Amino acid sequence: MSTETIEFQAEARQLLRLMIHSIYSNKDVFLRELISNASDALDKVRLAAYQDKELGAETDDLHVELVADPGARTLTVRDNGIGMTRDEVVELIGTIAKSGTAELLAKLQDAGDGDQARDLIGQFGVGFYSSFMVADRVELTTRKAGTGGGVRWESDGEGSYTIADVDDAPQGTAVTLHLKASDAEDQMHDYADPGVLRRIVKTYSDFITWPVRMTPEQTPDTESEPEPETLNSMKALWARPQKDVSDEEYAEFYRHVSHDWQEPLETMRLAAEGTFEYQALLFLPQVAPMDLYMRDARRGVQLYVRRVFIMDDCEALVPEYLRFVKGVVDAADLSLNVSREILQQDRQISAIRRRLVKKVLSTIGTLRDEQPEKYATFWEQFGRALKEGLLSDADNTETILGVSSFASTHATDGPTTLAAYTERMQEGQDAIYYMTGDSASSIQSSPHMEAFRDKGYEVLLLTDPVDEVWVDGVEGFDGTPFRSIAKGQVDLQSDEDKEKAEEQRTEFAGLCEWMTGVLEEEVKEVRLSSRLTTSPAVLVGDEFDMTPTLEKMYRAMGQEPPKVKRILELNPSHPLVTGLRDAQAAGTDASETAELLHGMALLAEGGELADPSRFVGLLAGRLERTL
Repeated sequence: MSTETIEFQAEARQLLRLMIHSIYSNKDVFLRELISNASDALDKVRLAAYQDKELGAETDDLHVELVADPGARTLTVRDNGIGMTRDEVVELIGTIAKSGTAELLAKLQDAGDGDQARDLIGQFGVGFYSSFMVADRVELTTRKAGTGGGVRWESDGEGSYTIADVDDAPQGTAVTLHLKASDAEDQMHDYADPGVLRRIVKTYSDFITWPVRMTPEQTPDTESEPEPETLNSMKALWARPQKDVSDEEYAEFYRHVSHDWQEPLETMRLAAEGTFEYQALLFLPQVAPMDLYMRDARRGVQLYVRRVFIMDDCEALVPEYLRFVKGVVDAADLSLNVSREILQQDRQISAIRRRLVKKVLSTIGTLRDEQPEKYATFWEQFGRALKEGLLSDADNTETILGVSSFASTHATDGPTTLAAYTERMQEGQDAIYYMTGDSASSIQSSPHMEAFRDKGYEVLLLTDPVDEVWVDGVEGFDGTPFRSIAKGQVDLQSDEDKEKAEEQRTEFAGLCEWMTGVLEEEVKEVRLSSRLTTSPAVLVGDEFDMTPTLEKMYRAMGQEPPKVKRILELNPSHPLVTGLRDAQAAGTDASETAELLHGMALLAEGGELADPSRFVGLLAGRLERTL
């Protein structure tokens, strides 16, 4: 047998330290986590044995067993599930490979109070590590189903662990906790007390589909060894009548399937009978997981077939933009041997998926209408992900727009819905105006806003990265088109204003033509603007041009977008522009002033100068001549 002592990964060591000096007041949840892990292992061994008849796994009596020894102050949680190999033990327990670990730990260090730290670590899901809340030392013995040898892992959670090969390990995994002394003030119960264990299992794990057993202590009055008793009812929550399931039971089931430590924001149940039958129990979380926007994040809901677990993250059942939805779908007519590839093409799965999407979106709409505080929480956490559906789910575009909210120049008490925006539209307004940018404040101060602010038009302030993309692919909402205030021509003028603008176009034609030539490397056209009231100039794009913010996003991803020349619009009422017109008409070389004017417009929208040192030199020279 080979024995090794291995250092914990740095991130794992930090999480263990948090567990040992526990930030949780409710330490009972460690048992829920261990039983949940054991239940997953039993699901997996049954599926593996079904898929591979030669595996040699023992599946006759799959169960979880609790063994308490009050004298030795130990508690063992044992299952005869799939088990682990030596490499899997090192990977799953000695290392935290999950995306976002570094970000989580940085936030934990900044968290000033226990509640915030609890919320953060709850997002991460700690599972096995929670054992160290109640134990000074933890031993784990495991053998992978279908293999010959086992592995023993042991640690006090401080800095390292030992791992050794063993010959006599049964199939599955046994976790033995050497318990800390009970402490009523710290809510550290006596976890070697069978009564305490019964209460915890009934509270947190009653719905587990496998029996959780414990053999009662033999008393002097009993002649024979007591039979093991099953502590949980094993009733699938999604199969029970809704009126018979309490909110607390739903909350515990959500924690089981999501590995979140908080209650769900909303619970959804649906079922179908007839051509194909299924039952579903879905949840909206309260807080976005750390890896919501990471490429390798796990997503999907659990898939069962006639109460038999099939897979953990069935991506075919929920689209990627609803990846935050957790829960279970139990289908009646699928094959137990179905693969992920087959699921992608399965007609029944496609039909279930459509109904799940419809249910989730309608639930979000109900929250918006009837529980605005819950909706605000949902939108803050998941709105950005939901809007990804505007790019990928053409069938539900209108519905997604309807349940979405957007910051606006006129909605001072929070985001507005598009329905509310259209109700506030001015007489004669034929489009929903918007502008994209890095932040609401930068959009609000943009020169593009001047005429719209002056005339009282409402503008949506779109600041999420996904907004840069979907606005080009979605035509409008409820028959009203979207229109960017930073692209194309803007027509906000009265008939009188239009007559004056025509006169100004003639008056400034020479200046615009001359500046177009001077700035031909940078702009495609110089023209007069109807969107400016106080600024001298602004840069705009053609209707289908890429925005500067989208260009930055491409560069951040390592892709250089094609260069797009923009349009420089001038404010004919600004003294700088009229002075430039007069200087150019008088034959003065005003090319440097034209270059400065373009640079100012570029900086005003948050752009980057092609040659900053030249711009600074020109500006310094011009300022010097004014003194």
